[in-house]
This record gives sequence, C-alpha cells and structure tokens, in this order.
Amino acid sequence: MTMSDSGASRLRRQLESGGFEARLYVKQLSQQSDGDRDLQEHRQRIQALAEETAQNLKRNVYQNYRQFIETAREISYLESEMYQLSHLLTEQKSSLESIPLTLLPAAAAAATAAASGGEEGVGGAGGRDHLRGQAGFFSSPGGASRDGSGPGEEGKQRTLTTLLEKVEGCRHLLETPGQYLVYNGDLVEYDADHMAQLQRVHGFLMNDCLLVATWLPQRRGMYRYNALYSLDGLAVVNVKDNPPMKDMFKLLMFPESRIFQAENAKIKREWLEVLEETKRALSEKRRREQEEAAAPRGPPQVTSKATNPFEDDEEEEPAVPEVEEEKVDLSMEWIQELPEDLDVCIAQRDFEGAVDLLDKLNHYLEDKPSPPPVKELRAKVDERVRQLTEVLVFELSPDRSLRGGPKATRRAVSQLIRLGQCTKACELFLRNRAVAVHTAIRQLRIEGATLLYIHKLCHVFFTSLLETAKEFEIDFAGTDSGCYSAFVVWARTAMGMFVDAFSKQVFDSKESLSTAAECVKVAKEHCQQLGDIGLDLTFIIHALLVKDIQGALHSYKEIIIEATKHRNSEEMWRKMNLMTPEALGKLKEEMKSCGVSNFEQYTGDDCWVNLSYTVVAFTKQTMGFLEEALKLYFPELHMVLLESLVEIILVAVQHVDYSLRCEQDPEKKAFIRQNASFLYETVLPVVEKRFEEGVGKPAKQLQDLRNASRLIRVNPESTTSVV
Repeated sequence: MTMSDSGASRLRRQLESGGFEARLYVKQLSQQSDGDRDLQEHRQRIQALAEETAQNLKRNVYQNYRQFIETAREISYLESEMYQLSHLLTEQKSSLESIPLTLLPAAAAAATAAASGGEEGVGGAGGRDHLRGQAGFFSSPGGASRDGSGPGEEGKQRTLTTLLEKVEGCRHLLETPGQYLVYNGDLVEYDADHMAQLQRVHGFLMNDCLLVATWLPQRRGMYRYNALYSLDGLAVVNVKDNPPMKDMFKLLMFPESRIFQAENAKIKREWLEVLEETKRALSEKRRREQEEAAAPRGPPQVTSKATNPFEDDEEEEPAVPEVEEEKVDLSMEWIQELPEDLDVCIAQRDFEGAVDLLDKLNHYLEDKPSPPPVKELRAKVDERVRQLTEVLVFELSPDRSLRGGPKATRRAVSQLIRLGQCTKACELFLRNRAVAVHTAIRQLRIEGATLLYIHKLCHVFFTSLLETAKEFEIDFAGTDSGCYSAFVVWARTAMGMFVDAFSKQVFDSKESLSTAAECVKVAKEHCQQLGDIGLDLTFIIHALLVKDIQGALHSYKEIIIEATKHRNSEEMWRKMNLMTPEALGKLKEEMKSCGVSNFEQYTGDDCWVNLSYTVVAFTKQTMGFLEEALKLYFPELHMVLLESLVEIILVAVQHVDYSLRCEQDPEKKAFIRQNASFLYETVLPVVEKRFEEGVGKPAKQLQDLRNASRLIRVNPESTTSVV
C-alpha cells in the first residue's frame, strides 16, 4: 500500500467516524496547514474521495438493480401461483360439497318431495343458489363483470365497442384486431405513498391490455380515458389488508405503480385471478406465435379439385394461388430481452445505450414486413420510447438544473435528435437556455456605478448568447434548417430580455446623456462580437433601443434649451475676463476639443475673451450634445437628432438677432455683431462638419441655417422676435 493509499484510507475512516464534526475538522486543518498549497492539496484529496464514493455507490445501485427486477418478478409469479392454488382448493371444496346431493336416490328424493312441498322449494332454492354461486365468478353485484362466455369473437367485439362508447378519448387507442373485453369493474385509486384516496376509476381488462378510465361525476355512467397498460409489462401484487385499508391490490408498470381498492374481498380476488389468467393466456399466445414464426414452413399441399357434375369444364375458373406471408425471425435473444434491456437502460440513465438498441432494432426490421408479432414488438418498444422521451424531456427542463452551461444539455439533445424528435429537442434546448439567461441576469448585483453594472450585464448576456449559439451549431448541425429559424426567433426574444434590464438601469434612472451614450456603446461592441459566428443582432438592439434613445435625446435637448433661455434672460453683452492665464488656457483647450480651431483670434490682451459668456457656454454645451448624440446614432435616429440640433441652434441665433435689433448702444451693438459672426462663421460650420463626419452624409437643414444671413425675419418696426 502506498503512502497516498494509506492517507486516503485514514481520511476516509476519519470522515466516516460517528463523532465527526465538519466545523471542528476544518478549524484544526486550518491551524495545522502551512499555507494555501496544503489546503488545496487536502481539498483535492477530499474531492477525489467524494468522487470515488459516488462511483462506488452508483456501481452498487447498478449491480443490484437487475436483481431487484428479477426478485419482483419472482414474487409476482409466486403470488399468482398461490392464488391459483387457492382457487383450485375452493373448486375442490365446492365439488366435495355437491357430491352427497348427486348420490341421493331418486325415489328418496320423490318421497321427500311428496311428503313436503315446502322442502322441495327449499332444495330448489339451494340449487339455484349453488348455480348463482358458480356463476358469480362471471357476474358480481359490485359493479364488476367478466365477459368470457359471449357468443364468439363478434359478440366479444360488440361488447367491447358498446362499453368503450362510454369512455371518452380512447377509441383511437384500441384498434388492434382480435381485441376483446375480458373483465371490467369499478375501483377506487389510492396514493401509493400516503394511502390517501385519489379518485374513482373504472378498469377495462382486454385480452392484451388494461385500460383505466376516471369517473365523470357530472355525467352518470360516462368515463374519461386515463391510461392504457400493456399486460406484457404489467405486474400484479396483492396488498395485505391493514384496516381500514383493505381489499387492495397494486399494479406495477415500470417505473411507476398504482394502488386500487375493490368493493369487497370477492371482487378483489376476481380481479387478481382474471389478471393472472389473462396474462398467462397472452404469454402462451405470444410463445405459440413466435414458435410458428420461427418454424420453417413446408411446401404447400396441392389439394385435389372437387368436381361438380352440374358444371361444365369451360366455366371453371383457375384458382388464385395464395401468397405466402413472409415471416420475421424474432427468436433471437437480444430481441426477446429488448423491452427489459430498454427498461434497465432508462433506469440507469444510459440514454445512449437505449438509443443504440432502438437503432439496432430499426436497422434489423428496416426491409422486413410487419406481421402481427412485429407489430406487437413495435408496440412494446414504442412504449419504452415514450418513457425514454419523457426522461430526456425532464433532463432538459429548467427545473432539473441550469449549471454546466449549454454543454450540459448536449447529451439529452443528441439522443432526442437520434429518436427523431429534432423539433422538440430544439424547443426544449432553447427554453432551457432562455431560463438560464434570465436567471443569470437576475442574479447580477446592481452596483452603484451604472457603467460598471452595464459592463457586467453585457459580459454575462452576450457570453451566454455566444456559448448558446456555438452549442446550437454543434448539436443541430445537419438537421432541418427550421431549427436555425427557431434560434433566430429565440435570440430576438433573449435580446428583448436584455434590453429590458438595460433600459431599466440606464434610461429609467435618468442617467446623463454621456453615461447613456457610453452604456449603448458598450452594448454595441459586445453585440458586434456575435458577427464572428455569423450572427448579426445589431439591427435588433437598434430597434429595441430606439424609443428609449429618442426619449433621452428629447429630454437632454429640453435641458439645453431651458439653460440657454435662462442665460439669455441675464445676458449683459460683456466680454469675458478669465482672471488667470491658466483659466484662459483651459478654455482654449476646451474649445479646441469642440472643434473650434481659430479660437485664438477671439482672445484679447491679458485674460480677456472678446465673446459673451452666453455664446461660449452655448458653444460648449451644443458641441457636447452633438458628440454624445453621435455615439447613440443609428439611421432610425437621423431626423430626431437633426431636428434637436436645429431647435437648440435656433434658440441662440434668435436671441442674437433680437438683441441686435433692440440694442441702441453702438459699442454693444458692435460686440453683438462679433458674437453673431462667431456663431454663423465658426460654430455652425463646425456643427455641420462634425454631423457629416458622424452620420456620413450632409444635412441640408444645417446648410440652410448657416447660409441664411438672418434665420428669423422679423417685422422691422417690431422689437420682438419669435422664439
């Protein structure tokens, strides 16, 4: 034994000890360890031990599972033999009790009848009671009846059709030729775990299956289809009476079970007996059919033609030779054990093995006919396929698990596709990923800084979207192109989920336009990364954000207009004195960043600027608005941005025009003209040029605004201007 093995054994014994306390163990381990490396090594040893324990447990479960199935089957066989023995003893007892009556001499019986007519009546009633007791197995007063003495197959079929007309939604399930009703009766279903009464049902036992229908209280005598079980996979177990729970029996249909209660002990006994007899008869029928299918057929015998003296030879028609039906060999061991092997694979979650068995069977029966034995085998296999599909669907359900990312769904998706359920696999995969993306977004912590939260949100969402797209391409490669259309629709819906969270944090919280522009820029950059796999969703994010961006542009435009009007109301038309060279240098840098390269010509001696504070503030605010708006720009916002710019500029130029007409002081009037010249000859060309660079095409409205010597023509006699 190596040191690592001895260490693992010692660690296992320590963890398995009865007085083990996790908190104390971790505390001691932390005190004894030299550093992070020791803790990491110890963690790896514990993890390896946990994986080894899980593998051993899984191996033991798998080894014992088949033994459990075989044991349950043997118990079922033993139960049926005990009931057969009990039934034989009851018949023997009845026969022994009837022997003395048959040995009485006829004379004594006649003398007894002559002596007392009343006694004859009693004896007759007793005979009738005995006959009724003999027939009680076929007709019971508790709502159960056995249809085994009908006038032939046609009568049995008519009885089945008549009874099933009372059951809604089952006619399409019972189209097997030669199917007839054996027994039926009312039952009460109980919960298998808590023994609580669930519902009233009616059981219809056919020669090859059991149909369970629920009671419709609002429609007396009518039922609704609930379930259909093949007798091949059905096991019947007697439930021991435990008052007040009595007269019950259990039906085992892997992987589920149901408990029913009969009206009394007699009806329960009849159900158990007739179920076992019908199962035995069906098994014998299956065996004979397989033997006949496997046995080679001899050459057809040529029968001598019966001559009719009243017919001429010329009128005789040649006999049409019968076409011999081709037989399919189903006697191979792997075919005989296929239903049970499928049950084991499903129980052990060996989905690949189950689908491999189905592929092997389909390949074997691919070019072969479909006689009744093949159809019956197909029916059994189809039931297992339904169970396997349900398990795979559960594997892909969001309630199962969202850990592991999209790769965790590959196993179930690939097996569903192999089963021919490509559309269902696509739907379940996309639904699983939608819930995963929604959960990841909800788990994000809303940080104080909006931009930080948006960075995390974009990383989580677009990474999930990219991983989902790559996994989708791997799983559904070579399938119907309709699945890819479904993925695009899903991506559109997921993008809507992302935009909802994005807008709630950016636009609903009334962030500044610069912050909103940075956030939208981050989202666009992440969205463009999807182009690496051929998925372009930029137009979708534009369409979903256009309304919010329009609202943000409108709000910020109104803020600028109100601020400009407020400054205009306090305008004194004086030069700016920045007091220090540093302040002047800072202003020059700001104007240069706004695109005003010739600002030097408007500066004077010392720290003076030959422009009004109102015009300078308007220039900086307008250029800032334009820069942030261009970050948000896409074609759907062209007219919104252009109209907002025109409205903002009009407020300033109208104020200059109004002041120029109203001012009487020649010195101030010259200063106003200098400010107007700055607006028309410097600011407006810069706005027009920057807009064209950002958008890619010139704006006629801005050109007209710049070329006009006066934007608003007012009445010369008036001293007001329309704003």
